[in-house]
Parts: sequence; C-alpha cells; structure tokens
Amino acid sequence: MDPQTSQRPIYLDGHATTPIDPQVLDAMLPYLREQFGNPSSQSHCYGWEAAAAVKHARQVLADAIHADPEEIIFTSGATEANNLAIKGVAEAYLQRGRHIVTVKTEHRAVLEPCRYLERLGFEVTYLAVRPDGLVDLQDLAQTLRSDTVLVSIMAANSEIGVLQPLAEIGALCRSHNVLFHTDAAQGIGKIPLDVRAMSVDLMSLTAHKFYGPKGVGALYIRRRSPRVQLAPQMHGGEQERGFRSGTLPTHQIVGFAKAVELGLAEQPQEGDRLRQLRDRLYVRLQTLDGIHLNGHPTQRLPGSLNVSIEGVDGAALLLGLRSQIAVSSGSACASGDAKPSHVLVALGRDRKLASASLRFGIGRFNTLEEIEIAASETIAVVRSLT
Repeated sequence: MDPQTSQRPIYLDGHATTPIDPQVLDAMLPYLREQFGNPSSQSHCYGWEAAAAVKHARQVLADAIHADPEEIIFTSGATEANNLAIKGVAEAYLQRGRHIVTVKTEHRAVLEPCRYLERLGFEVTYLAVRPDGLVDLQDLAQTLRSDTVLVSIMAANSEIGVLQPLAEIGALCRSHNVLFHTDAAQGIGKIPLDVRAMSVDLMSLTAHKFYGPKGVGALYIRRRSPRVQLAPQMHGGEQERGFRSGTLPTHQIVGFAKAVELGLAEQPQEGDRLRQLRDRLYVRLQTLDGIHLNGHPTQRLPGSLNVSIEGVDGAALLLGLRSQIAVSSGSACASGDAKPSHVLVALGRDRKLASASLRFGIGRFNTLEEIEIAASETIAVVRSLT
C-alpha cells in the first residue's frame, strides 16, 4: 500500500486479522466454482474431488504441527475449537474431576467457556502472570490437583504477543496426568509448533490470523499416549469423526492449508524481517517520554509490539491515529469495550496506563517505509496530546 496515493490508512492490526494472500485466494476459487461438491457426498466425482481436497488439507495441517491427519478436526475458527476443547473435556472427564486451570491473560474465547463451566459447578483457577506476561511454572505446578482435568494456556498472546513455554508446561501437565490445551490461533504459521515435542493434547488453530480465510479453524485432538476423550458440542451429521457435525466448507479448508504451506515456507526469513520492522518501530517510539513496553522484550511474536504511553488519553490517541494508521488498543473481540485491557491489567499496569496502549501487528505486506510513517504519525499525535 502506498500511503501517499491511497485514502486508506496503513494496516498495522495484524493480530486482529490479516488480508488473504492472493495465492490463497487462487487456491480457493476452483472449490467455489467447478469443484463445489460436498465432501460427504461419495456417489459422484463432485464429492470425491472435495473429499480429496479436504484430505490433502488435513495432511498439510497435521504435518505443520507434527500430528497425524486423523487428529485434525475442522471447525469454524479458534473460538469454536476452544469451546469444543474446554467444554468437551469437562463433560468427557466429569467423573474424574471438575478442576480446570487457565491464565488471567487468556483470550475471552477461553475465559468465557471457563466461566460458563463455573456456573455448572466446575472450579477454575485463573493463574496470575509475571510482569513480563509469562506464566510462572512453579505457580502452575502448585495449582495442579488430583481432580484437575485440564490446563489451558495460549501459545502466543493476542495482545502482547508473549510466547509461553509450551514444552515446559506440557511436560509438567504430563507428569501430573493432566490434559494440556493451547490456543495457538496467533502462533500457527508464525512460530514452530510441535504437539509431540511440546506434549500438547489439544491445540486450537485458525486461518485468518496468517493470510487465510475467515470462518475456518481446526482443533488437534491427541489420539494416543494419551488418547483424549472429548464430548462433541455440536450434533447432526456426524462429520469429523463425530466431534463436529456440519458440512465442511471445502474452499475455506483449502485456503487454510495453502496459508499454512506459505507460512511454513517463509517462516524463518519472514520472522527475521518482521523482527527488524518491529524493533525499528520501537526504537522510533522510544523518543517519546513515558513509553512502556508491554510483555517480554524478546519472547514474543516477531511482528508484535504493544506499548503504553503515560499522560495520554487512550481514546483520543486512537482517534488521532485512525485516519493514518489502522491500529488497536487490545483484542479485536473487545475493541468496543470501554474497559482497559484485562491482559495489561494482569501485567500490573494501572487502569489509566492500560487504557493508553497501542497494539501494533506488523505483517507480511508491511514495508519499512510504512513503519517509518507509522512511527512519525504516532509520535506526532502523542506530542499533540501531551
């Protein structure tokens, strides 16, 4: 995007969503036109073509996280996958225990299912985090009990980009015979994920955070060592091994797989490029007085930068930036909420400082020129408000 010739602001809200990659769209189009069959229809070529495409996509996703294709269940996105994982485990292991552990900085798609289960009689422990956003493993170990059935901790935080130590968390859960679920919506296609090495039992994924289509996601469900039991939350046609009924959207699933392939192919080089852009933006912003980095300085997504600025009204800051930069102050699911970010409050930020935050999500199509313009615009708006 050339900001000098375009009426639209520079897009730096890549943690909310991303534009679809042209190669992803090209892969999807045949399954909206010529190959539009239902993959469950096995009496003609239209259904066979769709089923073959879904099978290939399932293999691509499985390979990306080092799983078996039978362990991948397609959903409408990470929110549905989170609900299926958390509620499904709670119902399936009802006789074993009613204790669940999660973290205060989780996305609402994890926190709200947990609160729902509390109303049904489950006990949920909401762990605090360190000031850098990371979970304290000793605190986690102390919360695990004989009746704990699930730990749910996200891979990459949607607001501050912090990367939790999944392998260590998984090993701890395995040693206590507790299932481990991770919301990896922000991680897939951006960081290496290995459900075997990380001892992950359930992993939620989505396509639209890394240049795929909206409306499609997946849940990894471990089949052995241990075999995870899960109660379906949607009933009907018995698709997806009975875990998730409903006609599969072949074109979206094909796009999901193509986005994964592209992401994995360029992951190391693109990660380095995004880190350079992110660090350049932060260096420029540090010329401002009273700027605070939110989250761990290095253990975070390469394109993620979240800062709070002292002495600035958060609403006025966003209003001043919106014609030049598309940026947010927190999770897209809560951007209409007047409350300060629950993530930043959990990090220890006071409500005023948490409200004066900016979340930059730098992505594949952003350039150094755009980063320089974004830095200059942000600095100018902040100085006009102080």
